[in-house]
Amino acid sequence: MALWTKAQLLPNESVYFQQIKSIYGEHFPIEVRHYLAHFIEDKFWHEPLPTPDHPSYEAFIANVVDRFIQEIENKAESTNDAPEQFLIKLKLAEAAKMFRLRYSSNPTQLFHYIRQCLSTELKLVQSAGPIHPLPIPSNVSEILKLIDMVHNKTKALSHDINELEKAQVAFATQYNECTKVNAHLQQINKQAVDTVAQFISTKEYLESELNGQVANVIEIRVKIIEEFSIVIRITRQLQSLVIDEELTKWKREQQLAGNGFVFKNNVDEIQDWCESLADTLWANRMNIKEFERIRSKLALDSPSFADPVPGLDAEITELLSSLVTSTFIIDKQPPQVMKTHTRFTAGVRLLVGNKLNVYMSTPVVKVCIISETQANLLLKNEKSLPKTGDTAGEILNNNANMEIQGANKQLTVSFRNMQLKRIKRAEKKGTESVMDEKFSLLFKSQFAIGGGQMVYQVWTLSLPVVVIVHGNQEPHAWATVTWDNAFSESNRTPFQVPDKVPWSKVRETLSQKFKAATGRALSEDNLHFLADKLFRGNFMQSTTQAVSWGQFCKEPLPERTFTFWEWFYAIMKLTKEHLRGPWEDGAIMGFIKKGRAEELLQSCPVGTFLLRFSDSELGGITIAWISETREVLNLQPFTAKDFVMRSLADRIYDIHELITLYPDSAKEFYFEKYCTSLESTPSGRNGYVRPMLVTTVPKDGFNTPQHNSSFATPDLNRDTPSVASRFMAERPKRIEKISKTRIHIKTEMFEKIQITN
Repeated sequence: MALWTKAQLLPNESVYFQQIKSIYGEHFPIEVRHYLAHFIEDKFWHEPLPTPDHPSYEAFIANVVDRFIQEIENKAESTNDAPEQFLIKLKLAEAAKMFRLRYSSNPTQLFHYIRQCLSTELKLVQSAGPIHPLPIPSNVSEILKLIDMVHNKTKALSHDINELEKAQVAFATQYNECTKVNAHLQQINKQAVDTVAQFISTKEYLESELNGQVANVIEIRVKIIEEFSIVIRITRQLQSLVIDEELTKWKREQQLAGNGFVFKNNVDEIQDWCESLADTLWANRMNIKEFERIRSKLALDSPSFADPVPGLDAEITELLSSLVTSTFIIDKQPPQVMKTHTRFTAGVRLLVGNKLNVYMSTPVVKVCIISETQANLLLKNEKSLPKTGDTAGEILNNNANMEIQGANKQLTVSFRNMQLKRIKRAEKKGTESVMDEKFSLLFKSQFAIGGGQMVYQVWTLSLPVVVIVHGNQEPHAWATVTWDNAFSESNRTPFQVPDKVPWSKVRETLSQKFKAATGRALSEDNLHFLADKLFRGNFMQSTTQAVSWGQFCKEPLPERTFTFWEWFYAIMKLTKEHLRGPWEDGAIMGFIKKGRAEELLQSCPVGTFLLRFSDSELGGITIAWISETREVLNLQPFTAKDFVMRSLADRIYDIHELITLYPDSAKEFYFEKYCTSLESTPSGRNGYVRPMLVTTVPKDGFNTPQHNSSFATPDLNRDTPSVASRFMAERPKRIEKISKTRIHIKTEMFEKIQITN
């Protein structure tokens, strides 16, 4: 757990918390400590610091302090101008200015002052005793623990490599002394015996010391190699948690978000972990090179010695390559139902781009669209990226440069104006249609790190997309996308999905999808109704029945010309665009059979009504009510075209026969707030009287004029006739077909003129 997080978990009234607050003041504002906590602890505390006698010591400190001040300035710039944020923005800007004025000529003073503050803070936190943090997911806890561990191990390695260099320098010095004594001894071997004996004694002592130093050097080298192995093992474990589990989970949840899943987008947190990994791997790569450089100055290994260092270097390079290629992600997916000649957007990010200075080369990202077959071939042979002419279509405005975002240090590119100009389709088999065919957008780039030492070709695939050319293809296309999002598995062969899935999974998907579109999830009763419709009346709740792709969107419902998905999608679209408020309020029962609705209303007072989605008309909703003759009547379904002209609430208020919403709520309670104001302007700018459209119900029988639908025509052979309501704004020919229909025109004097046809 970060030190500042621990400090914040202390009770505000505790003496330790008050003492921590007193550490910070004019020289180091507490606002800076709070908003740059991660950077401060990472750079001033955890990052390995060269020894004071090392040539890079002062340059290292100057670089850290300069970056620290830049981070404060960036944070100040990125803070919004809202009133509650203004003082923070001002405080950070003043702090950055103060640090530059005071410490530009002496960054070491600020560096050590901040380290002293952190040291004091650590002592106070430790003195406060055990801290009870908020619970965090086990994976996250393990990741944070491993990050701390690998940072400490890397820091210890740097220290041991410095110790090795000192030991080798001491050995070289001693070796030179021993060589001098040997040379001198050869020159005086004819002098007095006691003089020779004295030099021999000195020689033996030096050789003994020399042997001890050799043993010490070898011991340090062995220790360093063992530490490298441990660091690599921990890093591999950490990278598996971050990339194979957390990033994979993030991608899966991003896909489920297309079906309405609540996506807790923690990509910034994952980027922090990836940057820590990049720091660790790069630091240890440099450590290995430094170790080999120092070791090469003193050859102590025997010819038969199997040197493990090249293997360790290869492991680190492999981990670094895997990290870079795995963290090239799509943070804003393109639309999954894509219409030709229609603009769309997308965005990609390299999670380690800031740490490895990739942005210095300004990578270019190119986008193309590939088929399912091409995606398969690409995954089997990663080196064979499709050439421009081999793609499945042509995308305009498909090149852009990745740039570092100053405020958040993210290396990203946003494509704001892409357009699919044309698409090449595969040959269809059997019942396949163009709406079953899945494509994917391929994002690819190339860049180098380490001064050109390592060149990477990176690419990533978007979620599957279905390409349409006309709006009437949209429902089936969304069925393909919904099924793929819900039931695909990680690391699958593109873009395989099961043909059958349990109803328990389908019901969850339908409820999520409906809630995301309309604001309220489906109830158990709603879902039972949908199951009965999906299984064609053969749903058995106690069994684990499976839903096939054919049942879902290929096979028409009994006695209907449309599929289950077309019916469900049309209702969802209608509710989203015209009925969202009443649906969220619970005013629409919706998913209920006609017979069941009539049973419920039979025992209710006259004027009780409920709202039911039509079984026979796509995207239709009907009103059923108990009449004065105790007969349950059903109004012919309204569709989206009807609600464009007059809302559901206005229509309910127009029909005076509707009094109480089932079971016992006054209609005013649910619908009054959605009504159009009756106070209309008597005349427009051109002086004409403005008419008001009113819905009425005929009194002398049932009329069933046809309603046009964007999906299908209504069933004229329904078993129970519906009462027809009409709009007064329709053409004269349509008006003549309706008996006793009235046109109400509100005049300037608010008088009603009745015209009866």
